[in-house]
Amino acid sequence: MPERVRVILVTDGDRVAQHVVEEIAKDLGLRCISASAGNPTPISGQEIVTLLKTVHHDPVLVMVDDRGCRYKGEGEEAMEYIVSHPDVDVLGVVAVASNTTNIEGVAVDACITAGGELTNRSVDKNGETKKSDNAIITGDTVDVLNDLEVPMIIGVGDVGKMDKADDIRRGCPITRKAVEEILKRSGIPYEARS
Repeated sequence: MPERVRVILVTDGDRVAQHVVEEIAKDLGLRCISASAGNPTPISGQEIVTLLKTVHHDPVLVMVDDRGCRYKGEGEEAMEYIVSHPDVDVLGVVAVASNTTNIEGVAVDACITAGGELTNRSVDKNGETKKSDNAIITGDTVDVLNDLEVPMIIGVGDVGKMDKADDIRRGCPITRKAVEEILKRSGIPYEARS
């Protein structure tokens, strides 16, 4: 394994998101830090990095969640620590839209709509494209990304939901496509098992 652990962050960690992220990790031959799941994130960035150093192979999916808090919460604090850690190589972030108000949002490189389309426009919590032309994701756990250096950000609606478009019984195709897009753009080969 490389000296720096390669990580993809997902800015959602509720029970539905956890099952989706674990399923995607299994299907794509990735690892997942399940202990990072929770609403809000139950462990610190330091604890997550400690766990990252124990994985047998990477890339690793890590969940961070602020539980709707518009201020910097547990998920954003953990993300800040992980991104700035010298032993971690963050490949990208799956930025999840939410209905949280009075937040800045973050510019993304692309979004995946509820229909599975890659777009340069914003999506909302339901994965529907917004009327605005700019690609800004507004979510409770994304504002801190404006102060961090990550190579790419792919926006999606609510993980595992989006009016059943991302349902785990359908193979969570939207979130999976976002993770695959980060892997592709990073030049990392992966083998889908389903």
